Amino acid sequence: MTLQGLVPIAHVADVAGSIEFYKLLGFEVKNTVEHDGQLQWAWLQNGQAHFMIARSARPMNPDAQDVLFYLYAPDVVAFRNELQSRGVKVGQLNYPFYMPRGEFRVDDPDGYALFIAHAD
Repeated sequence: MTLQGLVPIAHVADVAGSIEFYKLLGFEVKNTVEHDGQLQWAWLQNGQAHFMIARSARPMNPDAQDVLFYLYAPDVVAFRNELQSRGVKVGQLNYPFYMPRGEFRVDDPDGYALFIAHAD
């Protein structure tokens, strides 16, 4: 058995607000579902990176997020600078042993940790 992909779904408080945040990171909306005039779900894509966001039925708890996301950019320094110029609060560029070409952290509106690392 072979899988052809894996697409995570993150629960968010406000789908429309999360879409606007992820657009700052270069994601495009590929599909959405609306119910009773409110966005319930969205499929987002940036290059080969895909994921979905879905409206949470309960309040978000950033301290209890058990998932984090790694995103890979061909030039992590340039990507960080671009996000900063768009008003995104970016973390410090770090060079841990497992990512010697650099990574930094960004938190999305629901407190999900996004690590942007250098693509090899």
